Amino acid sequence: MKLVVTAEERDLVASLRDLFTTHCPPELVRSLRAPGADPFPEKLWASLVAAEVLALPFAEDVGGAGGTLDDLAAAYAEAGRALCPTIVLSTLHLGLAVDALGTDEQRGRVLPALCRGELRGAVALASPYDAADVRPALRAERMADGTVSVSGRLDHVLDADLAHRVLATAALRTYGEPDRLVGLLIDPRADGVALTALPTSDGDRLQQVDLDLVSVPADDVLAGPGGAGLSLERVRRAALLVRALQCVDMVGGAGAVLDRTVAHTRGREQFGRPIASFQAAQHLVADIHIAVQGARLAARSAVFWHGRGRPALRETAIAVLHAATAYRRATLDGHQLHGGMGYVVETDLHLWSERARLLGSLGGGPDVAGRWLEEANGRG
Repeated sequence: MKLVVTAEERDLVASLRDLFTTHCPPELVRSLRAPGADPFPEKLWASLVAAEVLALPFAEDVGGAGGTLDDLAAAYAEAGRALCPTIVLSTLHLGLAVDALGTDEQRGRVLPALCRGELRGAVALASPYDAADVRPALRAERMADGTVSVSGRLDHVLDADLAHRVLATAALRTYGEPDRLVGLLIDPRADGVALTALPTSDGDRLQQVDLDLVSVPADDVLAGPGGAGLSLERVRRAALLVRALQCVDMVGGAGAVLDRTVAHTRGREQFGRPIASFQAAQHLVADIHIAVQGARLAARSAVFWHGRGRPALRETAIAVLHAATAYRRATLDGHQLHGGMGYVVETDLHLWSERARLLGSLGGGPDVAGRWLEEANGRG
């Protein structure tokens, strides 16, 4: 993995930071969570589409911008700093999964609409408690007319209520043949789908999705080469890539908390001097900085190796261990250094703390990542 940042990469980061600073301030994050408010960020979405952020990682032949996963990681870091609404990132996750698991026809149908901002999405490829566990939670059966009927329950699906399609996996039963693993692009508003909001500290962005004999068109079934089914390993790679990108998001958020905390300690005075001049405060800030820098390297390394075709279980595990821990530490120590004002909702700091709790646990936290690392090391 290269560590030297090029001029093009610096320009990309600068333009992304300006975009998110302008169109995604903390006031927007607060307004989307207000009772009765529309949770979809219409104006931000339009700005991101115009800047080709949604098109960034996809090939030009499907309407994309022809960027790389490294470019996308830069976007995730800036999105994390700005607490970008998760529907934006969930839509990118859908596109990446279809790009990796779909046929050329499915890529050509789904990705152009996504890049134009006409399609919003979410993914449920893995257990919400363990991103490496991709055993299907749904049961499906092919019908005489070629459609697939699917039933079951998906737990803790991020942004299912705002998505036009949710990509989930199912065990497809065909009479006289072994079950096959398939991906299904499910319309969350279709007959037989019931959504239940699951309250969290970061707003009601998680949904329980119950499906009862939901009909999925044949074109929306991702069945792998020749219709033989998807391999667990391919689905696992897609799910782990999502988790690696969430680690970059967490690092961006932790960096924003660090910057806000440094600014506060420089401006806040106690006993006639800035609290930044006290050694105890300096040690806390230094510890946050070290944790964030280590997490940044780990998260970018995981995305780098995903982009080079490696399964990257070990790298993703290390990224989760560092990123979730660093984000948690940054917010806890940041609150301490802000003193009493850090614990009132009028201060924006709690917005990052709530996002840290959500992303730190969804898909598995450091304890789960530790098991991945044991598995990867056991493989040699």
